[in-house]
Amino acid sequence: MTATSDLIFESAARYPDRLAVIADGLRCTYADLAASVGSFASSLSALGVGRGERVAILMNNGLPFIEAYFSCLATGATVVLLNPTLSRRELEHAVVDSAASLLLTDGEPTPVASAVATAVGCRCVAWANIPSSPAPAPRPGLSGNEDAVVIYTSGSTGTPKGAVLSHSNLLWNAWISASTKLFAFTENDVILAALPLFHAYGMTCVMNAGLLAGSCLVIMPFFQAGEALRLMNLHGVTVLEGVPTMYHALLEPARAQAAKVPRLRLCISGGAAMALPLLREFEATFSTVVMEGYGLSETSPMVCFNQPHFPRKPGTVGRAVWGVEVEIARDDISERIELVPPGERGEIVVRGHNVFKGYLGRPDATAEVLVEGWFRTGDIGVKDQEGYVAVVDRKKELIIRGGYNVYPREIEEVLKAHPAVADAAVIGRYDARYGEEVVAVVRLIAEAADDPPTILRWTSDRVAAYKRPRELVILDKFPMSVTGKVLKRILVRELFGGVKTAADLADG
Repeated sequence: MTATSDLIFESAARYPDRLAVIADGLRCTYADLAASVGSFASSLSALGVGRGERVAILMNNGLPFIEAYFSCLATGATVVLLNPTLSRRELEHAVVDSAASLLLTDGEPTPVASAVATAVGCRCVAWANIPSSPAPAPRPGLSGNEDAVVIYTSGSTGTPKGAVLSHSNLLWNAWISASTKLFAFTENDVILAALPLFHAYGMTCVMNAGLLAGSCLVIMPFFQAGEALRLMNLHGVTVLEGVPTMYHALLEPARAQAAKVPRLRLCISGGAAMALPLLREFEATFSTVVMEGYGLSETSPMVCFNQPHFPRKPGTVGRAVWGVEVEIARDDISERIELVPPGERGEIVVRGHNVFKGYLGRPDATAEVLVEGWFRTGDIGVKDQEGYVAVVDRKKELIIRGGYNVYPREIEEVLKAHPAVADAAVIGRYDARYGEEVVAVVRLIAEAADDPPTILRWTSDRVAAYKRPRELVILDKFPMSVTGKVLKRILVRELFGGVKTAADLADG
């Protein structure tokens, strides 16, 4: 198996009559899915899609997304995954930057898809208008190192870049995720696919890993807690994969209908750190185990995971997955990799089969992150003597107050433990005296009546003086990514007009 699309045909040979997908009232077996993928691949080939072409997919979760994804890969083309929530400007950038020759959308082309395609001179076709062909196209013999997928990064540090993942990147990550080394998926598992499949986490850990194992995917176009609980009970879901905001959202309806809480074999959390109080409450409410992992788009995404063969350490993201090395390097040196001893903080660096090929058309940006065979993640972390990794913060989100390093995630964990705080983000604001000042931004639980001074005093008792937030802002909601990360760049811009650090001011 060298092409990612092969996993569909392999699973169809093993489990032809088992359900592969439940979506929008439809039930699709593995034999049906393989037949559809082969047929649509033939139709796409007739449209000129094939090796060397890039096809952009702008769809929400659903059977059409899965068919389009695997059909394009089966022709030998490279799939460019687009986030439907992006603005027209952002979508135009991705289509132009990737040189996609075709834009596929679900149903009738949405106004934004049509407008984007027209603006950049790209064909736009609704998936429903792709004719099915009676004969499947011959599958090209692809090498594992050929481009499979382009995923655009969030652009938190500038213009989004297209991370190029190979077929080997995706297949290794899917196999390791599905195997007994991690999730131990089987043909008897039913997985709730509520994570966006256009994101690396949903694509690899839910869709590719689940279909590789012969599991059944219950698709949600969008996550909604009450509907998620209903679907989990209705279809006997055994595995839930999500981000901390999803787990938090599920607790309220679960408390209201405790007798209907589904029996979950395994829960997987990623995308952002889960606060320990949330992890413990969710495990107690659902009588399950939540395992945390860590990954990035550039690493296909899995890097570390709290694996079943090692003791779990809550508060860490576990150990490096099979075939991957994870170390901590000095974060103040960019031109080379200098590793630090266990227990010391630094930048998390990764090497192995999961590391991407580079940023599309950006050799300069690629050279910045691929150094001496290691991928520099931009995350600050620490690795203990037993190999467990804790992610401390983003390198670029580090706050330097009066010469002292302040790691926002550490303060956020303290804030989230306050009984009135539902969520928290810590950001830096330019300060003429200290360089930066620590600012806490929180979202309160509905019935909370605590005021900013009370929460600040509570927090000050639990952190060192130089780490204490001097300001606290209460918001009703945070700007969030599709994987539940607070978009701090947007938060800073909304609160302070985009000025964050002394370095930002120096850069003009």
